[in-house]
Formats: sequence, structure tokens, C-alpha cells
Amino acid sequence: MMDKMIFGRYVPAESIIHRMDPRSKLIIIFLFVCIVFIANNVMTYGILTVYTFLMIFLSRVPIRFILGGLMPVLWLVGFTMIIHLFLTKQGDIILDWGWIKIYEEGLRQGILISMRFFLLILITSLLTLTTSPIEITDGIEYLLGPLKKVKFPVHELALMMSISLRFIPTLMQETDIIMKAQTARGVEFSSGPIKNRVKAIIPLLIPLFISAFKRAEELAVAMEARGYRGGEGRTKYRLLNWNFADTGMILLLLLVTALLVIFRT
Repeated sequence: MMDKMIFGRYVPAESIIHRMDPRSKLIIIFLFVCIVFIANNVMTYGILTVYTFLMIFLSRVPIRFILGGLMPVLWLVGFTMIIHLFLTKQGDIILDWGWIKIYEEGLRQGILISMRFFLLILITSLLTLTTSPIEITDGIEYLLGPLKKVKFPVHELALMMSISLRFIPTLMQETDIIMKAQTARGVEFSSGPIKNRVKAIIPLLIPLFISAFKRAEELAVAMEARGYRGGEGRTKYRLLNWNFADTGMILLLLLVTALLVIFRT
């Protein structure tokens, strides 16, 4: 499980994406989430697909590794498509088989919206794969810096997000260990009636929650013992460095946005 899991996992490599400033990567992710809703036809989705896979290529993270790690959530993409196939009743009927009727508009929306969901998952996963949790924390804290003027706990929010990302692989590893222990005791997670599978999850969740709360308490005690009192008066060991590549990548995304607007119907 840990070999395939990619959420919250940082993959070190020498690439232009890894060397980018975390602030620019966060800005690109935010802009991508906004402009993905501009796409509404095959041409615009094709442009977004080319851009997404170009970013993956520049990151030097194997595409098979990314797709393999996304398998647990790709069923949501398929479920989204099925929902649109059967609930959208617009356009001409392209399949009429008893009570099953699939309309042209339902197929179109199912494909396009599922593709949108898939691209969003890919591009956001690329952020955690190419940026360490501490860099993400520094980037979020800097970008949300102006909110400090209204007494918004920017540092604490960034720290919580960083800790959440850091502990996703840890919790997944704990889940894997508990599942193996339960399987050794005769519990079946992948076979048998659905009712029995649901019951089998309960012995898995209870020790997982206990372990999570224990780790949280240990982390809180460790931070308190080291004198952590929030972000007030703290200095930075790592300095962020905005370079030409960051500006170039943002300009590239703005070019993609312009193409989406031009080819949007």
C-alpha cells in the first residue's frame, strides 16, 4: 500500500518543477482550479490535458507511479461519469435498452466533467509530489501574510496543513499494519458479503483513531517542550527564492488561459 500511495508523499528529484518557489506552485494550482471550469469542449479539454502532462513530464515523476497511486480515487471519476450518463436526460437518445436510456448530452457531460475531475486530481497531486511539506507551509504562510493585519492565525493554519500532509503517509502505514494484523486473525476485507466487509472495517477504524489521537498528543507535548508558542516573533531558516522559472510557468498558464477563452464555445 505504501509503495503505491502518493497523497502527501514527497518524491525528491532534480527537475524544474522541484526547484520552483512553493509560492508560484501554489498560485499555479489555484489558477488551474479556476480556469479548469472555462473548458467546455474537446479542444479546451485537450489543451488542459496537454498542459497537465507537460507539467508531469517536467517534474520527472514517472506517470505510471502517479496513476498507480491515484487508483484508489479513480473510482470517483468513474462514478461521476455514471451519474451523468443516467441522470442527464438531454439531447438525442444514443442507447435505449429497456429501462436504461443514455442521452447524447449525458454522455458528453459525463466525459467532460470526469475529465475535469481527473485533471484536477493530477495537478494537485503533483504539488505534494514535488514540494516538501515544510515548503508548502512557508508558501501558504507567505501568501496569506496580509491576513495577519486582521488577526487571522496564518502561521497556525499553515502549520496545521503541513502536519496534515505529513501524517497522511504515516496514517496509511498504520492502516496497512492494522489490516495485516486483522487479516492474520481471520478478518476478510476483500471477500464475502458487503455486510461482513462493512463490519470488518470497525475493528480497523478503532485502533486507527486511537493511534492518531496518541500521535497528536505526543506531537503537542513535543512542541510544547521545545517552547513552541505560535508564529509571533519567529524567524525563517529557509528563505524563499522566486526566480525566472517561476515567472515563466505562470506566464505559460496565462497563455493556456487565453487559449481556453479563444476556443471556448
